[in-house]
Amino acid sequence: MPKLKTHKGTKKVLKIRKGGSIKIGRPGSRHNTGKKTSVINRKNRKGSSLSKADQNRLRDII
Repeated sequence: MPKLKTHKGTKKVLKIRKGGSIKIGRPGSRHNTGKKTSVINRKNRKGSSLSKADQNRLRDII
């Protein structure tokens, strides 16, 4: 059975943490940040982790 190739666009966006969870940037942090509150902008910097369902779906292509 052939191996799956890594999806390069996905690999550049996602990062696997030591524990195995997958880190992704928060939505809403790219542009128009001047209108958003500083609290929201600060929270967006941290990023978030993918849900279990999305992790199982995307683990093969990373």
